[in-house]
Amino acid sequence: MTANQTEPEVQSPEQPAESGATQPEAAAAVPPAEKSGGKTPEQEIAELKDRLLRALAENENLIRRAKREREDTAKYAAANFARDMLMVADNLHRALAAMPEAVRGDENAGGFVEGVELTGRELLAALERHGIRKISPLGEKFNHDLHEALFEVPTSDAAPGTVVQVLEDGYVIHDRLLRAAKVGVAKALPGMAGDGGHKVDTTA
Repeated sequence: MTANQTEPEVQSPEQPAESGATQPEAAAAVPPAEKSGGKTPEQEIAELKDRLLRALAENENLIRRAKREREDTAKYAAANFARDMLMVADNLHRALAAMPEAVRGDENAGGFVEGVELTGRELLAALERHGIRKISPLGEKFNHDLHEALFEVPTSDAAPGTVVQVLEDGYVIHDRLLRAAKVGVAKALPGMAGDGGHKVDTTA
């Protein structure tokens, strides 16, 4: 072998001869289902669509809930203030109820009485403008949702369960109870037909 002649190139066993497929091509040959954890493209699309619909529905519910909360806040924001004003209305009512007839008929005091009555009416009108309405259930059927029974009155003048006395008027704000009316409720006299057939729970 002469100096100008080179030894034939020996192919390394770690580098096999070309097999006709490059490494990227071999990776591309892996089935798509194996790449995605066993899911086909159609299954992945269906899953993503389901997630999107759930997210949209949840977002819509959040929007509705926030809107309802804003409306409730606007409607019932005056509830605490209204409860304080009810004490003023009660005191005006008590003052008028306790006023002797002689005072009402007195020429000098007549203007004062009319002024107190006018103030009471204006106060109720102002409350009604804000959705606050008085409950005065005399003669009505007892309602657990609106009335608070303090005692029962044995009587034959009213059907059992009828409100026969109102100690304190109640109030509602829009469709919510602001203060229950405190009442006395009729019950049948002992020995009357139907006695014991109606019992009002005064502990409510």
